Amino acid sequence: MLRALSIRNLAIISSLDVEFDRGFNVLTGETGAGKSIIVGALGAVLGGRAGADLVRAGCSRGIADALFDVSDLPEAVAHIEGLGYDVPDGELTLSREVANTGKSSARISGRPATIAQLREIGELLVDIHGQHEHQTLLDPRKHMAFLDAWAGEEHASLQTRVSSAWKTLVGLQAELANVRTDSRERERQADLCRYEIAEIRGAAPAPDEEDCLTEELRRLRNAERLRNGVTGVISALGEESRLSVADSLASASRALEAVTPLDETLAPIARTLDSARYDVEEALRSLSGYLADLDADPGRLDALQERLGVLADLKRKYGATIEEVLAYADAAESRLADLERGEERAEALAAEVVRAQAEYDSAAEALSISRKQAIARFEPAVLSELRLLAMDKAEFKVAHTETQPSAAGRDSVEFLLSANPGEPLRPLARIASGGEISRVMLAVKSATSGRSPVPVLVFDEVDVGIGGRTAAVVGEKLRALAASAQVLCITHLAQIALCAHAQYAIRKQEDAGRTVVGIARLEEAERVEELARMLSGVHVSEAVRDHIRQMLARRPN
Repeated sequence: MLRALSIRNLAIISSLDVEFDRGFNVLTGETGAGKSIIVGALGAVLGGRAGADLVRAGCSRGIADALFDVSDLPEAVAHIEGLGYDVPDGELTLSREVANTGKSSARISGRPATIAQLREIGELLVDIHGQHEHQTLLDPRKHMAFLDAWAGEEHASLQTRVSSAWKTLVGLQAELANVRTDSRERERQADLCRYEIAEIRGAAPAPDEEDCLTEELRRLRNAERLRNGVTGVISALGEESRLSVADSLASASRALEAVTPLDETLAPIARTLDSARYDVEEALRSLSGYLADLDADPGRLDALQERLGVLADLKRKYGATIEEVLAYADAAESRLADLERGEERAEALAAEVVRAQAEYDSAAEALSISRKQAIARFEPAVLSELRLLAMDKAEFKVAHTETQPSAAGRDSVEFLLSANPGEPLRPLARIASGGEISRVMLAVKSATSGRSPVPVLVFDEVDVGIGGRTAAVVGEKLRALAASAQVLCITHLAQIALCAHAQYAIRKQEDAGRTVVGIARLEEAERVEELARMLSGVHVSEAVRDHIRQMLARRPN
């Protein structure tokens, strides 16, 4: 619902703030008091046209802000959030600023936005009837929604069936198109996969191979230093010119063992010497083998460098590590299998597309028949409502044509109206009278029991050319619509205003030589006075006041 509207420096309004109620709200006041300016300001907030002439004379800019409660509109909230805007606690603020240069800017929830985004969100929230903006009824593309809402639950299940069948069909067609990529392109991709697989599998890299090869390469590159160091150790431990370390340890061990029986505390030391001798002998054997391996293959260094070059080339092409290279090969094999199965998959998909097309055609045909049947009931229902709204000679038709298939079926509908005898049926967008359009909208909304996806309905010219009993009927229907949507109506007729849940009076006066517009929600006594003024003019009698009180008491709930 629209909770509040704030206007600064627009047209003859200097400053105006108003909070609205749920249900049916009417705005009343003398002609020229500024009622339609308020609707125009709301239209600007919703992304409508707003030029420099809208700015109050002598001001550099004008601003309008609208606060909406969208907590019970999850689809609208999801759409708004999808555009990148927050809806804190279900509250949404739309703002429009117009400079006297004609430049305009917009904000959504306090953040900059485009006028197109403002308009997109505005169309989800408000229908304004009486000017040719924000009116779903003037957009033939949206007429289908009114008809479908009228048609009932069985019709809705057909819509769901068509939408599901279309989604399946389009998905299969897209998949088939991908599979049926040009055969030469598919073969080119297959050849590339085969080459990549052969290069990786042929090289047969192992996950830990590179580290091992790098370590071995470092050892071979330092072979001379390693050889000299190891030879020095061997010489130090087993030099031929004198007794070797091993022999010295053996001699010492034997000498100590000879006296151990005299003192058992020497036994552990003897064992230590004996173990050291074996350790030295083992170290000499290992060092000798290390030297033999170091000199075994003089061509090994070149082989290592070549192998590491192969691995580096694979990583440059296929991944940062050998693990990624191997994963790339696995993926290439999977892609190759898919490409080689392409023709087989294409045949299977083509058969699925045929079946999906048949299901869609069947569902769309059933939906089209249902819509034609609904039209036959919808036209007289709207005409009946128009008769009640003093459009006795009007003719209303729903034009049905077949169009390109979509998720909504293969139908296109458009509402046509002839407001007066002898006039041809014409699209609603070509009807000049705002009052007629407002009453047609009221008739359509009444016929569809207020099942509109738009939660706020604004009527500006619905009372043009009517009075008496017809005005009372209009008021009753607007109040009925307010059971499912918030309704705002500008009216000069007391019969309509009487039916409202809340009434706001708009007053115009002079202050320091400038016109000032104000608005106030009327309490019961104030409302009686305003309604009496609307009904009888300047001179209000107590009898008129009593009549108004009686009429207010008889209002429907």
